[in-house]
Amino acid sequence: MSNYNWTRRDFIKSIGATTAGITLSSCAISGDRSATGLTQEALAIQPVVKPQDLEKPDLIVGYVPVNDCAPFAIAWKKGFFRKYGLNVKLNREASWATSRDGLIFGRLDASPVVSGAVTNARIGAEGARQAPLCAAMTIHRHGNAMTMNKAMWDFGLRPWFEYQQQYGDGALEAFGKDFRGYFAKQSSENKVWAVVLSSAIYEYFVRYVSAAAGVDPLKEFRIIIVPPPQMVTNVRIGAMQAYMVAEPWNTRAITGNEGIGFTFAQGKEVWLGHPDRLLGVMESFINNYPQTYRSLVKAMIEACQYCSQPENRQEVAELITDRSFTGARPRNKDAPITKLTGPGIMGAYNYGGFDGKDRTIQAADTTIFYDIPDNLSKQPAEHSTFLWRSRSLWLMTQAARWGQIPEFPQNAEQLAARAWRTDLYREIAAEMGIESPKDDYKVESPDVFIDKKGFDPSDPVGYLNSFAIRANAPTRFFMS
Repeated sequence: MSNYNWTRRDFIKSIGATTAGITLSSCAISGDRSATGLTQEALAIQPVVKPQDLEKPDLIVGYVPVNDCAPFAIAWKKGFFRKYGLNVKLNREASWATSRDGLIFGRLDASPVVSGAVTNARIGAEGARQAPLCAAMTIHRHGNAMTMNKAMWDFGLRPWFEYQQQYGDGALEAFGKDFRGYFAKQSSENKVWAVVLSSAIYEYFVRYVSAAAGVDPLKEFRIIIVPPPQMVTNVRIGAMQAYMVAEPWNTRAITGNEGIGFTFAQGKEVWLGHPDRLLGVMESFINNYPQTYRSLVKAMIEACQYCSQPENRQEVAELITDRSFTGARPRNKDAPITKLTGPGIMGAYNYGGFDGKDRTIQAADTTIFYDIPDNLSKQPAEHSTFLWRSRSLWLMTQAARWGQIPEFPQNAEQLAARAWRTDLYREIAAEMGIESPKDDYKVESPDVFIDKKGFDPSDPVGYLNSFAIRANAPTRFFMS
């Protein structure tokens, strides 16, 4: 039976059996295997904050089985939670929706959330639950990618950097021609791109790239929501043709691993320096437990600093292969244990392909946890855990661009101030002896975006209206 001719019954049976059998077994994803207890390293830590001095020392903190659970795993293993008086139970979440909803419905005290979820919850965007979510720090930047299936490769699509090498300034036009050409030959059920959550920066990136190439994502293909561990299986059975997700689920797809696709582009090639995950809490948590919140942010900053050090990255990549975290270990027992998690953490990133060519590129900015590599421009005292409120405005422009909200909010700056708590971050970081940028907003230069279109937060509406392809764009017509 062809992968592209499954019946609905076949598909449901496959999701139930194949996902359970392959994804849950080989990747060790289940609801009851979260890391528990204290390691010897954690027990050796002398707390600098007494638990009795905190309003709520016992916390339940979520995480999702992707590479960016690394700071949570390190904070647990190395005792950074314990250092700041916290007794944290880590709770593995099935998806980014449960990670977000766990906060909103009170099951979790804190959890990583996708960029966009915080402000979209504030404004009640389509696909986002309305709730007063807050974040004061970024967990990491980059660390994600777009995967396309083998059929797209066979049609002629290639990694974005090869379009740049071959076509230079005409790369977007060339990619758009190939991209539209592929989908034009597909039936409607074979025009599907998956992302992890509506309001995720991944959804905006998928739409942004296609629109920049002249392909209207509202007309040419559909975007669906799929949890990260189910991405590979769904491409294998033909339920979708491409996806965007955090590592290691792109690396897992390439030849030499699952062999079902190749990496088209890393997120950093769409927007260099973009924020990925934020440490989310409800506003009431900050108000009711201010000292506890400070301890939590300090522990996570230290964990991000640890993950950022080059000498620690092998350890980090190994730790998150544990079944308590991603469970992403190679099936070949002779392969390095970090074969799947290592490329995103250590930076030797392989785009894959089906022609035998080695497309491994070494880069210091594959995932940024704290220290910002020299190839990225940065403001004085900037480090990656610092939140720029101007970036929450960019996310709001995309929510408006794609019709998730009817228009750009008139009170956008007030929403950003209440949701992205840069003010709190500065205070907490200062208590740790860490300097932070003095401003909340910065201009994103044209050279950091794939289409060379910069973002000035002083004119978000003008920026939004500058895009020809968008929801509710004016329709041009001519009268004879």
